Amino acid sequence: MWPFQRTPSIDPAQGDPRARTLITALTGQDRDTIRQIFTETTDHDERAFLMATADDVPGVQDWITGWITDEPESTLPLLIRGCHAVAWAWDARGGRLARYTSSDKFAEFHRRLKIAENCLDEVTDRDPDEVLAWAWLTTSARGRQVPTDTATERFRQVTKRAPHHLLAHEQRLQHLCRKWAGSHAEMFAFAREATAGAPPGHLLPNVLAIAHLEYWLSLPGGEDAAYMTTPLVRADLRTAAEQSILHPAFTRTPGWASRANTFAMALHMAGEYQYAAHVFDLIGDHVTEWPWFYRTLFGSPARTFAKARRDVHRSRR
Repeated sequence: MWPFQRTPSIDPAQGDPRARTLITALTGQDRDTIRQIFTETTDHDERAFLMATADDVPGVQDWITGWITDEPESTLPLLIRGCHAVAWAWDARGGRLARYTSSDKFAEFHRRLKIAENCLDEVTDRDPDEVLAWAWLTTSARGRQVPTDTATERFRQVTKRAPHHLLAHEQRLQHLCRKWAGSHAEMFAFAREATAGAPPGHLLPNVLAIAHLEYWLSLPGGEDAAYMTTPLVRADLRTAAEQSILHPAFTRTPGWASRANTFAMALHMAGEYQYAAHVFDLIGDHVTEWPWFYRTLFGSPARTFAKARRDVHRSRR
């Protein structure tokens, strides 16, 4: 509850002790600890959260090939290299739209994605049930612009083993965005279907909030802010939040914070301050870079988060 820190700091581990240990182990090239963490973690969404955390650790590509060489029978270092290389590729590309991205950056982007897919393909050949590999192949699909049926099959390989896989659904949504390989209609149809099929208290309905934020990003100035306050958007966000993080069955599972922040930002933008207040109370000081960087022109995502939280707090007075 209020008050919280005036401007909280962003924790790359999102408050999760295993994620923090993993970051330290990857930085220190501690193979035994890395292996132990991934071996002992069996939940698909928790494993995806840990791997996504690993993606942000710099320098992994500089040493991981040595581990692959030393343990050719193990798929784990190959998996880590492949997943990390997907994020490494996007680092090379940058976050700007295609028309503002240089040919050199695109060349490096595709070179790194090829490294990623070669590793992940080998993992799935050797272990078809490795959901993490299929999930990261779902991400790389849009970067490599693979055929539609190939991208769909990669996602199907995830969901037949983990029907409500959170990260894979989020990445599939991105693939279906108009700015990549789909359309607004495909994006929203997917988000609504996923939300409707999510178990009570699951984080998956956040894909509907993401879909509205993606549409907001596609609109020109003036229209974008107005869109977020339309009755349809507000109703969608309330319903999704009630089914997810505001449902009595919700529990804080690893990776919950970034999804809660997505709801908080979208509800704040929609003017749904009472709902946003409940979400901010849930978040506390667990601010995440995603999605606040979308609204950060100057300063930091944490300051943008803190300002939105103050707006919501004032509405309670």
